[in-house]
Amino acid sequence: MFAPDHGFRVRRLYKLILRVHRGLPAELRILGDNYARDEFKRHKNCNSDEACVFLNEWTNYAINLAKQMKPLQQAKKKTVGEYLDPTLLDYMTEDQLIQLYQLHKAALGNDGPPDSTIDQQKK
Repeated sequence: MFAPDHGFRVRRLYKLILRVHRGLPAELRILGDNYARDEFKRHKNCNSDEACVFLNEWTNYAINLAKQMKPLQQAKKKTVGEYLDPTLLDYMTEDQLIQLYQLHKAALGNDGPPDSTIDQQKK
């Protein structure tokens, strides 16, 4: 099913993500750490195909975030992250869309627009 070093690779990737999160502002770090921990727990017993996709996506995330955390990049751009390609929404399950929306709401915190405003923006 999995290579003998699979568990080691997953733990190493998880630790790398937490290390990269150290460069984020405090509130983003907490949000990112909690989200990563939950996702890694949820996918602990997934099949090998899902594990391959999961690890590739999280590896890409870690690489992209590490590039953005470089001091020179932070000096040029005052932002972290990138926009989600809207075409990816077509491939998401309903549960994934709900989770994405909840993450969106958590990222906005109390300062975000009310739900009705977001619903109107979607139309």
